[in-house]
This record gives sequence, structure tokens and C-alpha cells, in this order.
Amino acid sequence: MVKEQIDKLLAWGEFPEPSGKRALVETHISWVILCDRFVYKIKKPIHYSFLDFSTLELRRHYCLREIELNNRFSSGIYLDIVPIFELAGRYCIGGEEGTLIDFAVKMRKLDPELQMDVLLSKNKVSRSDITSLAKCIADFHKNTTIINQRDVLDVKYKFNDLDLEIEFLSMKLDPGYGRRIGRAIEISSKFMNYHEKLLLKRLRSGLFRDCHGDLHTRNIFLLPAPQPFDCIEFNDDYRQIDVLNEIAFLCMDLDASGRQDLSDLFADSYNLHFTVMRNTEEHQLFTYYKSYRANVRAKVNSLRARSASDDETETKALEETRKYLGLMEAYLKRLDVP
Repeated sequence: MVKEQIDKLLAWGEFPEPSGKRALVETHISWVILCDRFVYKIKKPIHYSFLDFSTLELRRHYCLREIELNNRFSSGIYLDIVPIFELAGRYCIGGEEGTLIDFAVKMRKLDPELQMDVLLSKNKVSRSDITSLAKCIADFHKNTTIINQRDVLDVKYKFNDLDLEIEFLSMKLDPGYGRRIGRAIEISSKFMNYHEKLLLKRLRSGLFRDCHGDLHTRNIFLLPAPQPFDCIEFNDDYRQIDVLNEIAFLCMDLDASGRQDLSDLFADSYNLHFTVMRNTEEHQLFTYYKSYRANVRAKVNSLRARSASDDETETKALEETRKYLGLMEAYLKRLDVP
């Protein structure tokens, strides 16, 4: 489907059940239609280096994959894949008549006020929420698929991608960012090269697993029981990672929200249930992974600033970029680099 068709579906399309309100949330890869009781997620017909939704069959495949992967920890939320038909200029989710034009993932709608990022902004995330979440994620990691073959230096190469933003950020923020990003990449490369044997040992020890891949506070509900959702389905490479890399994303997100206390509590509680930080070297690796996650957030916001359609959006994205670059550098300063 294309945006014009989505707008028509939203305005006067037919859905499997009546709904008093329909709202559209658009991401860079999906359209998400919020109804009264259910949510319908439609993948955009796009093809990037890391993602391919360009054909109807591929979108069907990844809808099924999304349900399969998320049901590992989100039972009862991801319900089904439903077809979308066009008939005489009208659009219908479900049914059997007309021309099949796309597919949607049907999900049970959860209370948006119980998303962890919303609760965090209202100072409503408790220590018991964090310890429960740590156990939930640790239990998931202990039982998910072990990855036996992996390029353990892959994160180093992804970290280095930030150099593609140097020219833009030097122009938009400050010329000094070129030097600062270059220095960060140098520290990252030295650290990863020095710890390659540790990474290989962790791979052989079964600590690289088929994880969530996008574990941050916007992808968790507290109902009050913790409920992760929306894992990465479109690229196995982003999901099959060191479990420390996985939890580093959530902890970095908590740090960025000014809640290092909750970040530290989560890491400590997780490690009690699944001991994956066993010595100083592995604690250093965890800090490095947090710097990598801040790096990725900085790059994503830089790209958002590049594509912004107005000054306000650009300014906000650049402020976020500056914040995450500062956080990335703060983590790197804590590393012992030979």
C-alpha cells in the first residue's frame, strides 16, 4: 500500500470490527492504525540495505515472522495476519472479496499510558517494576536460541558508521564534532580489537542469543507485569547478539532519562538471574555496549535532522543527537583502553 491508500483506509475503510476512533501512527518502516480494541500494523513497501519489504510476498513473510518472534514473550498480543483487499476503490481489512493488495498484523491494543517510557516520564516506574522486568528478560534470554556463529567485531563496524554524519554534524552543531567523533571511533576500535578474545569466548559460552534486538522503554508495557513487544523481525543480524548488548540498550535508555539508579538496578538484578557479567572485563564490555547504543541513537537522530521538513523538527533531532553523542563519550571515558 501507499500513503494515499492508507489515508482512505483510515477514513472510510472497512475493518473486521466496529471502532469509534481510528488513529494513524507512522514510523519509517510501518503504518500503525489504532482502533478501539485492536491495532493493525502495515509494512511500507520499501527496500533498504538492512530491510526488504518491497514485494507483497515479502511483506506477508515478515508479518508472519513478526508474530512468531514476538510470541516468544508477548503471548496474546500478536493475534493474526489479516489480508487487505481493494474493491471498487474501497479498502477492507479482512474479508475475501476484491484484489489482494497487502497484509496487516492484528494486535490486541494495550493502554498507552502503561508504556514504560510514559510511566518513566511521570516518575511512576518503581524499583519492583525494574526487578520484575530484569527477571522477565533474563528468563527470556536463558531460554531463547543460542547463536554459535557470529562476527564478534560486527558492533565495531556499526559504531564506525557514525563517521558518515561528521560533515553534517560539523556544519549543524559545531566543527569540533568531527574531531570528537573521530576520537570516539578510534577508542571503540582499540577497545574491540583488544577484547576480541573475550568476545569469542562469550560466543563459545553461549552468550550470543536470538534476542529482542530493540529493547528500550518505548517497547515495554508495565501492566503492571512487564510486557516487552515489537522485537526486530526484518533482520536477524540485529537480533542475534550478545545478551549484554541487548540489556545495554535498555540501561542506556534509562541513563538518558536521568535514571541511572534504575539502570544500575536493572543490570544488577538481571545479572543475579542470568550471570553474564562475571568480572571487570565483562563489566567494561557492558559499558562499551552502552556507548554503542548511544552512538546508534545519535546517528538515527542525525538522520532525522537531515530529513526534517521544518526547523522545529530539525532542531529537536539535533538536540537529541547532541545528547546521545555526549552520553556516548561519557561511557567511552570509563573504558580502560590500551
